[in-house]
Amino acid sequence: VQLQASGGGLVQAGGSLRLSCAASGFAMDYYRIGWFRQAPGKDREGVSCINSLDGSADYADSVKGRFTISRDNAKNTAYLQMDGLKPEDTGRYYCGICDPGTLKANTDLDYWGQGTQVTVSS
Repeated sequence: VQLQASGGGLVQAGGSLRLSCAASGFAMDYYRIGWFRQAPGKDREGVSCINSLDGSADYADSVKGRFTISRDNAKNTAYLQMDGLKPEDTGRYYCGICDPGTLKANTDLDYWGQGTQVTVSS
């Protein structure tokens, strides 16, 4: 059971990347799925989470207006479109299960994969 992130890379400031999150071993239909990132020397932080039923989403203030989360339950996959990337967006990005109404990771559902590295050069 895992949520595997992919699509990271090296991009210049102002550029774009699209991350994908593929669920394996379970159906993501009923879960609030989210993206989290961890920069070197910092704690993992919630970036964005999306509900299953109505597709409503929440974003960290630092990425509002630049990132867009989406999901395709039929493909058991979620996405994060990242535009206007900044050097401070650099970090390892993971997808996971979010607690309801928050950008916090659910600590009981430990479905983390290895994440995908995003590096933004200035």
